Parts: sequence; structure tokens; C-alpha cells
Amino acid sequence: MKIRVHSKGVILAGKAWEIREKLREYTVKHTLIKEWIDSAEAAATPEKVRLRRIK
Repeated sequence: MKIRVHSKGVILAGKAWEIREKLREYTVKHTLIKEWIDSAEAAATPEKVRLRRIK
């Protein structure tokens, strides 16, 4: 099962029963595809972290 979320949409690849199961799982968390995309993009962009040299 492969799930790819990008800015233009979502690609689900796998067996039919796997896709149905994942869609049921994600409908609990997100009501719209746009919400799913936005949350995936937010998780993918890391916050700025200050790096320090450790001696």
C-alpha cells in the first residue's frame, strides 16, 4: 500500500480493500481532502531549528 500526498491531491495505490480501509481511517481524522493535504504539508515542513556546535 502506497499513499502519496502532494499539493494537488492524494494518490492511493494498493489493493481495493487496503484503499477502502485507509480511506475509512482518514475520514475519522479529516473531513475534506484539502484538510488532509494541508496537515501533510504542515508535517513535512520542519520548523527552523538553531544548530549549535558541540565541543
